[in-house]
Amino acid sequence: MLTLGLQHMFAMFGATVLVPVITGLSMSATLLFAGLGTLIFHFLTKMKVPAFLGSSFAFLGGYAAVVAMGEAQGLSATESLPYACIGVFSAGIIYFILAGLFAAFGARKVMRFFPPIVTGPIIIAIGLTLSGSAINNCNQNWWVALLAIFIIIFCNIWGKGMIRIIPILLGVLGSYVVAACFGLCDFSAVKEASWIGVPFHWENTAFHVFADPNWGLVVSAIIAIVPISLATMMEHIGDMCAISSTTGINYLEDPGLHRTLMGDGLATMLASLFGAPANTTYGENTGVLNLTKVYDPRVIRIAAVFAIILSFCPKFSALIACMPAATIGGVSLILYGMISAVGVRNIVENQVDFTKSRNVIVAALILVLAIGISYSIGAIDLGFTKLSGLAVAALVGVIMNAVLPGKDYEFGTNAQGDKAVDFEINPSLRK
Repeated sequence: MLTLGLQHMFAMFGATVLVPVITGLSMSATLLFAGLGTLIFHFLTKMKVPAFLGSSFAFLGGYAAVVAMGEAQGLSATESLPYACIGVFSAGIIYFILAGLFAAFGARKVMRFFPPIVTGPIIIAIGLTLSGSAINNCNQNWWVALLAIFIIIFCNIWGKGMIRIIPILLGVLGSYVVAACFGLCDFSAVKEASWIGVPFHWENTAFHVFADPNWGLVVSAIIAIVPISLATMMEHIGDMCAISSTTGINYLEDPGLHRTLMGDGLATMLASLFGAPANTTYGENTGVLNLTKVYDPRVIRIAAVFAIILSFCPKFSALIACMPAATIGGVSLILYGMISAVGVRNIVENQVDFTKSRNVIVAALILVLAIGISYSIGAIDLGFTKLSGLAVAALVGVIMNAVLPGKDYEFGTNAQGDKAVDFEINPSLRK
């Protein structure tokens, strides 16, 4: 069981550590709250669901938007990130609200307000608005970036067994090692880092904001990030469907979707308070379940304990922080493109009818507003707060879908469509 637990930690590792590398959040805090968040999720789901919670890619656009708004007001990226964490905390609260609605009214009635014609274009926009940063990082050294891209593609398409489950991790390791061999990495910070230390620091937490708060940026962060929870909620439901399909046990019925949503939401809220990324259930670990045929949730909890132990090693965090920007760029280039592709998949597999003018209008407004605002003015200034392109697009999409006649989406009637929102690379689940 210890060996299986290590394998699950190995599977989640590449994607989980990539989010703090891209955003600038604490690496140690990320590992700590991935482990704690997983244990909290298992407690709230009656120890029944074999799911691991790692860093969510869906909120990358939100972090970038808040950092841009903070820098426009004279704050550094490090000073702006705690404000983004407040926005992510607020998104976690939405999980609890939705869990209550699901318990009270059922999933089908609630999901009519968040159909694929809204969530699909939002997901597409998240990937496209991040694409510029990926190219900028690749531009540091295209050969290193291309090596990372090649390894990921090769492992994802032609790899066997565990190799296909962890293409991101292998892409990061391969390009990092080659870059180090050519002297492109500075390891002085690794030598100076201690072996044992506290996983997070007060100045990086959301609590630190309230020592001298910029209330305008607090409100802006909440408005910019909360709408992204529409996409992550769909991802969560898709992951629960995938895990149920893999194990042959209907976890949407027992312990229930409301419990799994609360577990995911509480893990995200706790992580964000201490400067770690939002959490989400991981497709890579579902792939390991499918590979090993061992569905015992205790194995996942062992992986969570390993992650917690590793979080108390600053030297390891420093080693990850020395990763070349080009490696990050190569991995991000595929990752951001995959996020957009997931949005397309969500629309296609749910058979959204684009012969209907109302669907064309909703999708068009979401895409143009999200991308246009992000690349032209950055955010819309309302005086008391600023709205990012993603926030405006999500709000307009939900409102237009609710107002325009002709809603025809019904959750639960298309099993393939319900699983079509997953931001992770998990080729073992494609069938």
